[in-house]
Amino acid sequence: MLPALPALAVIVLWWPSLCASFQFDDWNVIVNEPRVHSLAAWWHSMPGIRPLLKLSYALNFSLDPSPTGFRVVNILIHALNATLVGLLLRTRALRAGLSEVKASHAALFAALLFALHPVQTEAVTYISGRSSSLAACFCLLSLYCWVRSEASERSVAWLLACCVCFGLAVATKETALILPLALLLYSTDRPLSQTLQRLTPLFLLMALMLAVALSLPTYRRLLAVSLDTRTIGENLLTQSHAIFYLAGQLLRISNGNADPQLPVIDALNWNAALSAFALANTLLWALLNIRRRPLAAFAVLWFMLWLAPTNSLLPRLDVANDRQLYLALIGPAWWLAVHLVTWHPTRAALRPVAGALILVALSWATYQRNLVYETEVAFWEDTAARNPESSRAANNLGMAYAIECRFSDAETAFKRAIALSSDDYYSRINLILLRKGLLPGVDPKRCRHATYN
Repeated sequence: MLPALPALAVIVLWWPSLCASFQFDDWNVIVNEPRVHSLAAWWHSMPGIRPLLKLSYALNFSLDPSPTGFRVVNILIHALNATLVGLLLRTRALRAGLSEVKASHAALFAALLFALHPVQTEAVTYISGRSSSLAACFCLLSLYCWVRSEASERSVAWLLACCVCFGLAVATKETALILPLALLLYSTDRPLSQTLQRLTPLFLLMALMLAVALSLPTYRRLLAVSLDTRTIGENLLTQSHAIFYLAGQLLRISNGNADPQLPVIDALNWNAALSAFALANTLLWALLNIRRRPLAAFAVLWFMLWLAPTNSLLPRLDVANDRQLYLALIGPAWWLAVHLVTWHPTRAALRPVAGALILVALSWATYQRNLVYETEVAFWEDTAARNPESSRAANNLGMAYAIECRFSDAETAFKRAIALSSDDYYSRINLILLRKGLLPGVDPKRCRHATYN
C-alpha cells in the first residue's frame, strides 16, 4: 500500500484539474499543430525533434482531442513517476544504512513531496509541460532498470532495458542526454571503476544520439537559435541568478509563475558576481563532500545536474520556468525526508505532525495553483498580475478577454501591452484587428453583443 500512496495522492489532488482548458503553448504545439492530429500526420512529419513526445500528442489527439483527455495522461504519468521516485529512494536509503522502517518512511515522504509540490503543476496541469514529465518517466524507468541490473541474475537484460529507456527519454526531450551522469551520481556509494565500466554502453549511446540529433536540420536550427539568443558568458551570469530563483520556488509555494520575467545579465556586476561565486562554491563543496556528507552533497548535485541542460551553457528564450524543477526537486526532497525521519528521538512525536503540516500546505498550494488553469482568462490574469511589466502577459490577457467577448477589457489589456513595450507590434496589430472585428479566435456570432471602450 505504501508504494502506491504517492500515486493515489496525485490522482486525488489533480482530479479537479481535468476540466481546465488548453493554455499558452498548448495552442501552438497541440491544438493548432496539424502534425500531431493523427498518426499519419505525425509519421509524415518525421524525422524531427522530440518524436516520442509528438507521438504521444498524436495518440492523445486521435483518442480524445479535448484537454481532459490530454490531462488524464499527464496525471497518470506523474502518478507513475511519484511511485518510481519512492521505490528508487527506498533502495538508496537501504544502501546508505537506514533501517527498513526509516528507509520506507523517508522514501514515502520524499515521493509525496515530489508528487504534491505546486511547481509540478507546470509539468502536469499545463499540457505541453508533458515534455518534462514524460522524459522524466523514461529517465526514472532507466534508473530503475539500472538498479535492478546490479542485483539481478539477468543483469544484461536489465542493462539493455536501461539503455532502451534512455533512448526513449532522449526521443521525448533532448535534455535527457545527461541521464548517464545521474546514474553515476546515484551510484556514488559504489566503486567508481565498477560504475564507469557499467556505464560504458550508456555513454556510447549518449554520443550516438547526440551525433544523430546534430545531423538533423531541425536540431541544428534549434541550436543556432539558442546560441544567437545571448552569449555563453551572458547566459552563465543570467543563470547564476535564475538557479537561485528556481531554488526559491521550492520554498515559495504560493509563487507559481507561468511566465517569470527574470533579468538577462549582459555585464558583470556585484550581484551577478556574488551569485556566480556562491553557486560555484556550493557546487565545489558538494563535489568534495560526496563521500563525507553524502546526503547533502547528493541533494545539491542532483538538483544542479537536472538544471544544467536548461540553466547553464545553452541559452533559452525564457530564462527559467517551474517545469525545469520537475526532476531536480528530488534532491532537496530527499534531503528533507531523511532529516525528518532521523530527527532526534526525543522529538519523534513531532515527526508525523511536521510531515503532515508540510504535505497539507503543499497540497493546498497545488490545489490553488490548479485553479489558475481553469480558463485562459484566469491563467493570464494571474500571469499579468505576477508580471506587471510584461507586455507579453498583457497581450495574451487581451486575447483571452477577446475570445470571451470581453472587448472593453481586451482593448484595455492591448493598450497596456503597447504602453509597456513600444516594440510590441503584436499588441498593436491585435488592437487594430479587434476594433475591425477580425481578431483570430473570436467568434463573431457569439460576441455580436460585445461592446468596446
